[in-house]
Amino acid sequence: MDCLACRRIGRCFAVLTLVVGCLGMLAKSADARQPNVILIYTDDQGSVDVNCYGAKDLITPSLDDLATRGVRFTQFYAAAPVCSPSRAAMLTGRVPQRAGVPGNVSSTHGKAGMPAEQVTIAEMMKKAGYATGHVGKWHLGYTPETMPNSQGFDSSFGHMGGCIDNWSHFFYWQGPNRHDLWQNGEHIWRDGEFFPDLMVQEGHAFIERNKEQPFFLYWAINLPHYPLQGTDKWRKKYEHLPVPRRMYNAFVSTMDESIGKLLAKLDELKLREDTIVIFQSDHGHSHEERTFSGGGSAGPYRGAKFSLFEGGIRVPAMISWPGKLPAGEVRSQMATACDWMPTIADLAGVERPARKLDGRSIAKMIQSSEADSPHKQFHWQSGGGRNPQWAVRDGDWKLIGNPRDTSNKAPVGKGDARFLVNLADDVSEMENLAGDNPEIVSRLEKLHDAWVKNASK
Repeated sequence: MDCLACRRIGRCFAVLTLVVGCLGMLAKSADARQPNVILIYTDDQGSVDVNCYGAKDLITPSLDDLATRGVRFTQFYAAAPVCSPSRAAMLTGRVPQRAGVPGNVSSTHGKAGMPAEQVTIAEMMKKAGYATGHVGKWHLGYTPETMPNSQGFDSSFGHMGGCIDNWSHFFYWQGPNRHDLWQNGEHIWRDGEFFPDLMVQEGHAFIERNKEQPFFLYWAINLPHYPLQGTDKWRKKYEHLPVPRRMYNAFVSTMDESIGKLLAKLDELKLREDTIVIFQSDHGHSHEERTFSGGGSAGPYRGAKFSLFEGGIRVPAMISWPGKLPAGEVRSQMATACDWMPTIADLAGVERPARKLDGRSIAKMIQSSEADSPHKQFHWQSGGGRNPQWAVRDGDWKLIGNPRDTSNKAPVGKGDARFLVNLADDVSEMENLAGDNPEIVSRLEKLHDAWVKNASK
């Protein structure tokens, strides 16, 4: 055989090898479907208000099972102690100031909220070919440009304001009476139907519609936010407890039961091992009059909703992906709600938005208890005005400016305008170390001042 023939055979063999290799890659790619993602975001749930977090007077088998099948975090933080900025930070991977939502947005139809130019997890996933759905609470804008269908969601069902009565679906805070139930931007009426049941139905329908393709579902359940309307089954179960714990517990267990029903659809369709399930509370429990002035628990932590003490921002959080992520493990490293966007991008293999993110991927931390937290420092600022409440965490040191203790565990004195703690020594934050450590206070205050100048850029 001459050399020319040998070269031709060689080229043919090389082409054949390449073709076989490509076919193998395609087959492998077809088998390795991109994971679905369900992000369950609860509302006003206390720092320890799950049985597996130590609340032994609570019955929460669905969330306990999620912890057994995944990773549970003990030092996970909301980016704000109130609803709208917490949600904006989680959905954009940016601190509330950079996301354009420094405080709660209006619950009135026609009022804008999070700027439309912000990029959400839904937009990131939709760009990657995912079906995207929102079910539940929104509270990030009440105009066509700022409602879910214009923020990356193919479908949306729920209420746009801060809270609703779960049976009439009217806005709950104050008058004038406003009905607040929407589907894909259209006002709808489902009088007398229990909203948690409707959320389960809509979640099931979304999963069923998209079972053959990767999907992202933001299931923003409005429980246990007031009004505390637990089902009769759970009211009877907790009737022996004192007020207001019994009302709150009944609603938490109603919530847990709804979460269990939603996730049962994954097992029914054999999608559990193809689905990343993320769970988090938006911030701490409420002590508002509308929730019987309490009921939730922050356990050892001081503070509650509206407070930058730990009880307002340290929240229960978990992630589960059977067969791909560890199961039954606990992570004590610090992480934040801003981290979900880059973490989902890493786990699902999708491209992150080309913009500044404050979140960091915690994928390595989820895999190993030995991995470092991606955050040496983190900052919070709640609301505006001349003297907003703010906090900075640097390692174990935490400085709060203009603190509020909405849990009323202890009075905040006149000398507590700067409240310094070392969380490694005192998670209860009951003793202010600022007076004994002026150099640390000065350093952390300078760090925060520098952050404020950059936070909205």
